[in-house]
Amino acid sequence: MSRKPAPKSTFDRSRCPVAVTLDTLGDKWSLVVIRDLFFGKRKFSEFLASPEGIKRNILTERLRRLERAAVVARVRYQRRPDRYEYRLTRKGADLLPVLQAIVGWAGANVPGVWTPPAEMLAARPERFYPSEGKKPARNASRKRAKA
Repeated sequence: MSRKPAPKSTFDRSRCPVAVTLDTLGDKWSLVVIRDLFFGKRKFSEFLASPEGIKRNILTERLRRLERAAVVARVRYQRRPDRYEYRLTRKGADLLPVLQAIVGWAGANVPGVWTPPAEMLAARPERFYPSEGKKPARNASRKRAKA
């Protein structure tokens, strides 16, 4: 069974799966942001606090790029002022085995790297699939104020 070829315009350099993936994720920061999403970070300030020290303008650009690629989704969790959090899409969650393989390679070949928690190494992508129709929790302080 052959697949219908995708239009050439969707490929920056070539139709090679490695090149296409690198065109989407192959910079210094994208996989670090995705890693943080797997570890539960959602808000812009949480990404900024990561030990790698990503700069605000770079983080903004990477999140926008990942959103355009449908790897992450930006979801408003507060109004006035509008505030957003970022969540993995199904496409983003499917990157978990890729990150696990990178972790395994680094653990076997790069002395001194830290080891992620065992539950992260054993996790399956389905654990991170977005719930259909589930909305983010509302701001707890607003709920108390209305009560």
